[in-house]
Amino acid sequence: MNKTPLFICEHGAAKSIIAATYFNKLASEANLELRAVARGTNPDAELSPKTVAGLQADGLTPTESSPQKLSLADIESSQQVVTFCELPEEYRNKTAVEQWDEVPPVSEDYEKARDAIVERIRWLITHQT
Repeated sequence: MNKTPLFICEHGAAKSIIAATYFNKLASEANLELRAVARGTNPDAELSPKTVAGLQADGLTPTESSPQKLSLADIESSQQVVTFCELPEEYRNKTAVEQWDEVPPVSEDYEKARDAIVERIRWLITHQT
């Protein structure tokens, strides 16, 4: 089973999408065979239009075409779990979780949120090798 990095945000429509998309881009550039996925604890019906537009302006395509609900299988198959929100009770204590609280809302400032996420992802990727 390929263990994948998992990024989780409440709606699965913005922060986790940016994180997984950039993780995959930077991991590929670093020749790492890792592919991240994005999930939401309470997913929206569609991706945040601001997120999609921002990623497209950056020359990237979102990892998911629509927000995906977090499952126990996602948690169990992930080598690393990063969350931007509080995890529901049933997922706590199942694995080590890194929480990234300091990321500003994408709805307020895509660039600022993206830069905060990418900075942390660069650190993660540097420490994968």
